[in-house]
Amino acid sequence: SNRVEAWTRDVDFLLRQEGRPMVNLTGDRKHVRVMEADWQNTDKAVSWIKEEAVNLTQPFVLYLGLNLPHPYPSPYAGENFGSSTFLTSPYWLQKVSFEAIKIPKWSSLSEMHPVDYYSSYTKNCTGEFTKQEVRNIRAFYYAMCAETDAMLGEIISALRDTGLLKKTIVIFTADHGELAMEHRQFYKMSMYEGSSHVPLLVMGPGIKEQQQVPNVVSLVDIYPTMLDIARIPVPQNVSGYSLIPLLRGKAENKESPRGPRPSWVLSEFHGCNVNASTYMIRTGKWKYIAYSDGHSVLPQLFDLTADPDELTNVALKFPVIVHSLDKILRSIVNYPKVSSSVQEYNKRQFISWKQSLGQNYSNVIANLRWHQDWLKEPKKYENAIDKWL
Repeated sequence: SNRVEAWTRDVDFLLRQEGRPMVNLTGDRKHVRVMEADWQNTDKAVSWIKEEAVNLTQPFVLYLGLNLPHPYPSPYAGENFGSSTFLTSPYWLQKVSFEAIKIPKWSSLSEMHPVDYYSSYTKNCTGEFTKQEVRNIRAFYYAMCAETDAMLGEIISALRDTGLLKKTIVIFTADHGELAMEHRQFYKMSMYEGSSHVPLLVMGPGIKEQQQVPNVVSLVDIYPTMLDIARIPVPQNVSGYSLIPLLRGKAENKESPRGPRPSWVLSEFHGCNVNASTYMIRTGKWKYIAYSDGHSVLPQLFDLTADPDELTNVALKFPVIVHSLDKILRSIVNYPKVSSSVQEYNKRQFISWKQSLGQNYSNVIANLRWHQDWLKEPKKYENAIDKWL
């Protein structure tokens, strides 16, 4: 589903790729372990710390990947087929203060940037939502975050109980955020803060407590940071910079063979739920988002100091800033060229996939996530694909 939807994003049609987001309460006030698989992995990690790590003479690295706080897929048929479900129990929900939940402001559908509109439509969020529905989705998401926090707590407790905490560096981060109905979207695939700004928490020996580092940093910095911790030289061709100088509260080390850390971070996305290749550069208070070839889809510029909710695109108001950020972006990645090669790749992949299925391709498409829309007018959508090819 993800791949076919991404390959066909240039086709002139709009299809809902997700079920409408919803919430579901399970169990009672004693039901702690909602995401059982994550808890089992956490238990394994705790056992390993207590039984193995404690006896090691060499340094260790432990990686624990959690699925929470992802929404849960809902496989059942019917109107909510494939909808993402924010699922929790009363135990976690009672930890959320509902009155503190902010209801995000939405632009009207007609005012939305065309890529945002496409994302919102494919995520099935263009319909009516009551304030209560939006508040619930956000509350359930926070409850799922609380359950995730508890798993992190188990790891920290195991390190403390074994006396390893004083000599272990713990890094907690995520691959993306959750929009949770900000900008009339849920899930990810967006350059808005809710999706692209991720948690990054680090504790351990030599790291200053309670400090917030204001620098913009990137997930590509994690790898060189871990090499640095392990005292392994960082290869010259690695993207990213070690976070150790920042974590120790020191100024950036100007002696780094690769020079100082750049003042920007980059993100790009070419997958489903977005109908153009997307590139974001963040530096200081500015966030600049360019699409496709830079011309056919208008860029966005947000001043995150004046407009933290990213409701006002000021690209037309500040052409000089747009020009200078676009220049930096092009110096990092030749994005029009990348976008063009992605378009060619998408078409090539779709054609080979279609040929592998023979005449039957429409029946297969009719069983992907967007089946409800597709089955209303399959001929119309097949014709749109033919025209694109």
